[in-house]
Amino acid sequence: MSVFSAFADVVEHLADLLQPLFHASAAAAAIVLFTAFVRLLVHPLSRAAARGQRARAELQPRIAELRKKHGKDTEKLQKAIMELHKEEKVSPLSGCLPSLCQVPAFFLLYHLFSNTTIGGEPNALLGHSLLAAPLGDRWVDALAHGGMFGAQGLVYVGLFAVVAAVATFNYRRYRQQMAVMPLPTAGGDGQQAGSAQQIPGLGAMTKVMPLMSFLTLFTVAVVPLAAALYVVTSTTWSAVERAVLYRGMPGTAGAETAGAGAAGGGSAKAVGARAASEKSLRSST
Repeated sequence: MSVFSAFADVVEHLADLLQPLFHASAAAAAIVLFTAFVRLLVHPLSRAAARGQRARAELQPRIAELRKKHGKDTEKLQKAIMELHKEEKVSPLSGCLPSLCQVPAFFLLYHLFSNTTIGGEPNALLGHSLLAAPLGDRWVDALAHGGMFGAQGLVYVGLFAVVAAVATFNYRRYRQQMAVMPLPTAGGDGQQAGSAQQIPGLGAMTKVMPLMSFLTLFTVAVVPLAAALYVVTSTTWSAVERAVLYRGMPGTAGAETAGAGAAGGGSAKAVGARAASEKSLRSST
């Protein structure tokens, strides 16, 4: 039995257990519970990432000194910063681990609800739905069956509303944190940002970062509804989790927003690559 067949059986059994409470939407409820289980497994990594971010925030004064010392010598500056991270045993990539560990779970759902057969047998999961919307359909299918405000379209309207609310929450937190955190400058003195030269590219990055969370809207629109439900649940969990783990840490605004958008933006890029690969295979056969 393949991994996909085994997981399909787990979802079916869990849906059977939840059927008395959620009726036709029992499989959708099972996916939400599965997402919560994955996030609980990843939570220790999220806590470790928060500790790492606090440690990196404490290094900022020393990094500012390195910027002032090395001036415009970017190569020496980068080498000095990496040596500082190594000396203090702080990983600059620790914040990426929670998002990366969720990619297999996302693709597992994406695969299950994108194929009509699993292990050579008809895919029974495609017969499940969330209210009126089949879990294997996409937003374009909902638009073709009743339009934006049809029975199926309203399910997506609800998901889009949740994603927009979470993205707006992340955006506002970012703006509030940036209001009290001066941008670092090439001179290394954040308090003299008005007179010192700003680090090249940083201004554009700080403008793009808060919009990353809104990329999740694109992911929800193009993936099967089951995978979209995973993304929406995980993104909402991330917003709440970060609000708790990163409270009182103004220097983490950019990292938090980027992390929230990673599930959406990264998944969308991966889905695009997956779709192109499937198209290429179909044309070659």
